[in-house]
Amino acid sequence: LGAKIPALLAHPDWKTPAPAAIWMHGRTVSKEVDPGRYLRWVRAGIAVCAVDLPGHGERKEVALQSPDRTLEVLAQMVAEIDHVIESLADPRWQGAFDLNRLAIGGMSAGGMAALRRLCDPHPFACAAVEATTGNLSALYYSGTARPRPPAHPPEHVRPLDAMQHIETWRPIPLLAMHSEADRMVPFDGQRTFLEALRTRYVAAGADTRLIELVTWPE
Repeated sequence: LGAKIPALLAHPDWKTPAPAAIWMHGRTVSKEVDPGRYLRWVRAGIAVCAVDLPGHGERKEVALQSPDRTLEVLAQMVAEIDHVIESLADPRWQGAFDLNRLAIGGMSAGGMAALRRLCDPHPFACAAVEATTGNLSALYYSGTARPRPPAHPPEHVRPLDAMQHIETWRPIPLLAMHSEADRMVPFDGQRTFLEALRTRYVAAGADTRLIELVTWPE
């Protein structure tokens, strides 16, 4: 797709315009990691566009899979999301992807990219994220993540930290899923982000019930 972004595309029938979800995987894996999720969506009538993060999957670069390079991966992926949208609008798909009913989401690093993209003007109708955080500062500086994340200067984290750009978030339905025992991306940081996001929804006159949080203990 777009700027040579590898993608896995799935559609309920490839004939009827269907709501679609752009999904981004986590660090060190690939777009093929989530077949059960994609199958459930297709069976529910939702088309799928799962993309490889920079340096992953079909554009593998081992160096980019290092935790030291996560911010670089996030910055590139956030910038590429609009290329993905443009590609889904290509006439070759004959309108199979309904861009008026477009969702975005991701797991871990993919979710971080999704949450940051949602802080800027966008066409998305809803979002879903799992095992991720919109509070990168808490992830990198709280000391609760294990293994400890690499040190990054605040000026490198801030542009990619959704928490730092929350005032420009447009309220949409958001599903957030997280294990309370997650030590790679601790839940406390995401909980703080969601609390701040609810405050943003109130300020914008939106229903905080648009934000749904699902957690499990282990």
